[in-house]
Amino acid sequence: MAETLTGDVLLELLARMLLIRRVEEQLIHLREDAGLLRGHYHVYIGQEATAVAVCRRLAAHDYVFTTHRNHGHLLARGVEPAALIAEILGRTTGCNGGRGGTLHPVAPALGVLHTSAIVGGALPLAAGAALAAKRRGTGMVAVVFFGDGALEEGASYEALNLAALWRLPLLLVCENNSVPPALRRAGQYPSSTHAARELVDVPRALQIPAVVVDGADPRAVDAAVAPLLARARAGEGPAFVEARNSRWPGSYPLWPTIVGEEFDLAWAWEPRRVPEALAEWSASSDPILLLARDLLASGAAGRDRLLALDTAVRAQVAAAVHAALAAPAPPAERALEGVFAPAE
Repeated sequence: MAETLTGDVLLELLARMLLIRRVEEQLIHLREDAGLLRGHYHVYIGQEATAVAVCRRLAAHDYVFTTHRNHGHLLARGVEPAALIAEILGRTTGCNGGRGGTLHPVAPALGVLHTSAIVGGALPLAAGAALAAKRRGTGMVAVVFFGDGALEEGASYEALNLAALWRLPLLLVCENNSVPPALRRAGQYPSSTHAARELVDVPRALQIPAVVVDGADPRAVDAAVAPLLARARAGEGPAFVEARNSRWPGSYPLWPTIVGEEFDLAWAWEPRRVPEALAEWSASSDPILLLARDLLASGAAGRDRLLALDTAVRAQVAAAVHAALAAPAPPAERALEGVFAPAE
């Protein structure tokens, strides 16, 4: 059984969630205000609790695979914000030298082996990494984050089937970010784009244990993930987690945008200040505000401590943005490095 998360641990999780939120906000500003993001991108705002709770449970040698909405996963795994921002801006100091951009950053030293912008594309690769881990007998686990749309892709079914047949150490984390706030608990929300009554019916049909959890609650995610990871390490095969989130209003437009105004942690105790466009989502679905309110109610932290935490995160992200902007772009003569075949 997973241990109960203490107030100090929850504050650490909150700090990491705030880091993700503040980085994503700055990326939106870098595109909207300065035009520095050249291609399309996706932000992880509103799903921070899932990434930080899952990644907290991973060992240093575990593998992580992710999708196009990847910034939060990399930051939760420990990628430095300056390296991630520089990568997204195409700078040499980025975690991949500026070659991966927003859709394909990786961090092999931290076990983040692949980010796929192809829907469902990371699942077969994660299954392969899990197979390698099983054959090596290292106790390593592969974790793959993906959206609910991945279960519309054939490659996902093949990956799930092989993982079940071969009892692979694979944790499948489906982030379903289209769920109304009142329906985020198990047994309350059928998929609107899938023939199965619930998404978890799919892995269960393949004899893969599957649980549904409120993805906005880091304690619930932690309690669900801890025993499933232990089970996978013990050689008992894969498991599936559907983390249900309600999408941040700023992610509904074609391009992410700040809705109303930039996030303010004081909204946790001053809800009247929340912009009207965010009022409903902030009250029931924002994982940062929900956790902050819980910490206040339990006495684990006061307002001053929470604001100081956010101030420190803001300073860290501001320094990261400054460092990324100061970094040079890769020289043109290095454009063909790393390709499969050398230039003639």
